[in-house]
Amino acid sequence: MAVLTREVILQEIDADRLVITPFERDQVGVASIDLTLGDEIRVIQPSRRAIEIREETDYRDHTRVSSLNDPYLLRPGVTIHGITREKLCLPPNLCGFLEGRSRYARLGLMIHVTSAFVQPGVENRQVLEMSNVSSQPLLIHAGVRICQLVLMRTEGEAVYDGRFVAQDSI
Repeated sequence: MAVLTREVILQEIDADRLVITPFERDQVGVASIDLTLGDEIRVIQPSRRAIEIREETDYRDHTRVSSLNDPYLLRPGVTIHGITREKLCLPPNLCGFLEGRSRYARLGLMIHVTSAFVQPGVENRQVLEMSNVSSQPLLIHAGVRICQLVLMRTEGEAVYDGRFVAQDSI
């Protein structure tokens, strides 16, 4: 697998093999595409009981959706879910990784704690596992270019059809 550069990313977009909605050409960097934070987050509900980590555990049973009409105060040590404003439609021969942007990482914001892999053939928005690892609270705003997508070509073709195939909200 090889990382796609700006020229190749734009060729894929211009040929309608890679579709990002909404999209502005200046989102494409040297070897990645900036993605913006959408208008809602999912917050883990406080509980006195431990959350069971089992196959049947559903994160939605332990979280609530909250609007980002106003900035969200992300306290140190807390994790929330965000979702990209952009919907990604990858062809069956492209996959990617979501990465944080260094300007925010240097302030303690982790964008994808785990599961940063974007499967080939997806047609959805991407959920972000955002954590504050700094000692200071961070104000999270909707519409900020919060992360970047690094794309690679696969050997062979595949289309994701797993649990989050229709993911358009958090």
